[in-house]
Amino acid sequence: MSVSIDVFAQLDIRVGKIVEVDDIPQARKPLYRFKIDFGPIGTKTCAGGIKAYYTKEQLLGKTVVAVVNLEPKSVVGVISECMMLSAFAETDLSLVTPDKAMPLGTKVV
Repeated sequence: MSVSIDVFAQLDIRVGKIVEVDDIPQARKPLYRFKIDFGPIGTKTCAGGIKAYYTKEQLLGKTVVAVVNLEPKSVVGVISECMMLSAFAETDLSLVTPDKAMPLGTKVV
């Protein structure tokens, strides 16, 4: 499926920093709840099933890239407001991060 550049341009992708990581104990699958600081646009909540790939300690303070203009979605009672980008292979996952320090909230184009 092809996506036009106009459709792609509607995504608001930004640099953020994970400032809080908690378990979501009521989830059937192992999930974390994240608070991600996007600088001038504020902090957003995200739910993610990446417990098998990262510990809380590895995630806290990590700089990430996320789509911040998705419709909020309830995931086992947590309102997820954004989605972190990752590369996924059959047995591994890696969060997408900038290769050098960038200010929080920087747009990814």
